[in-house]
Amino acid sequence: MGPVRGYKKRRKIEKREESSEEGSVDWWDEFSKRIAGLLSSSKGLDKFESVFKISRKTFNYICALVKEDMMAKPGNFIFTNGRPMSLNDQVAVALRRLSSGDSLLTIGDAFGLNHSTVSQVTWRFVEIMEERALHHLQWPSTEPEITEITSKFEKIRGLPNCCGAIDTTHIMMCLPSADSANSVWLDSENHHSMILQAIVDPEMRFRDIVTGWPGKMKDSSVLQSSNFFKLCEKGQRLNGKKIELAEGSEISEYIVGDSGYPLLPWLVTPYQGKELPESKAEFNRRHFATRMVAQRALARLKEMWKVIQGVMWRPDKNRLPRIILVCCLLHNIVIDLEDEVQDEMPLSHHHDLGYRQQICESADNNASIVRDKLSLYLSGRLPP
Repeated sequence: MGPVRGYKKRRKIEKREESSEEGSVDWWDEFSKRIAGLLSSSKGLDKFESVFKISRKTFNYICALVKEDMMAKPGNFIFTNGRPMSLNDQVAVALRRLSSGDSLLTIGDAFGLNHSTVSQVTWRFVEIMEERALHHLQWPSTEPEITEITSKFEKIRGLPNCCGAIDTTHIMMCLPSADSANSVWLDSENHHSMILQAIVDPEMRFRDIVTGWPGKMKDSSVLQSSNFFKLCEKGQRLNGKKIELAEGSEISEYIVGDSGYPLLPWLVTPYQGKELPESKAEFNRRHFATRMVAQRALARLKEMWKVIQGVMWRPDKNRLPRIILVCCLLHNIVIDLEDEVQDEMPLSHHHDLGYRQQICESADNNASIVRDKLSLYLSGRLPP
């Protein structure tokens, strides 16, 4: 499944933008006067974009997305001067909280709000986005979508029929050590953390995510607990057309992941060992370059939505997975709307600094044969 990319959807987005753009310009003129302290424009970005990390076009789209639900049950939120908060005000506060990672108190002071109001407005936004924006994070459902994805992956370093790249990152938390119940969240690096596993397409768009598990869980265990794993094992996902590598030699759809994952018929991992034959070493180089897209996506996610970057101060562990999901949805919306602000963001692949590479020894025999065929094919040594 995947976000509909066709003309009809584009027209709907354009209509939403047109209906709210004029009002949002007037709103911003007034709003910007109240937050002058935040308007230290970043290089290449205008003042609006430096505050919210997105363009006005994307902001308008998000407002239109949540408007019906937000207006159906007004929260009666007010600024400290008694003025009621508009829809745009509420979306702006929530986006600033998620994108800056600043404390509730800091945002409250900057926007003229009580910190409790910042918390309530942000959480209301998160709840509504969960429902209204979920279509922006789906597995591709049509053959043309899959074909486009596999074609773009192949253009990276030649891997044929690759449908995704998988990786895992840790969302770190500051939890009181005195509470013994928090020990379940201690990971291998002695941090309190929550896992986010993501499968991405070549444009760094999240196609499947899993979150909520304690950071001490191994990547392989998180994968095996996921619905994606169950669907693949049942043959209900990555079950599209096979590609012929040579006569009598075919390759099914698959995703790529690092050595922390098991080698499976639908999950290709690199060869392990230091002194590898040249064909295997070359395969690993191509494999690394291909799966790098997942590392970059997770790094971009944390860079744009800083509420999940660094260490979160005593978060509600029941709410945190939903906040992570909404950050992933916002990440995808920026890509789907081709927001030019993302072009100004640094391209990094460092999203889990301080965490050592996990190693999973599990390898399916048939998958090993498939990987060898891929290696020979990429080195030009697969018999015709």
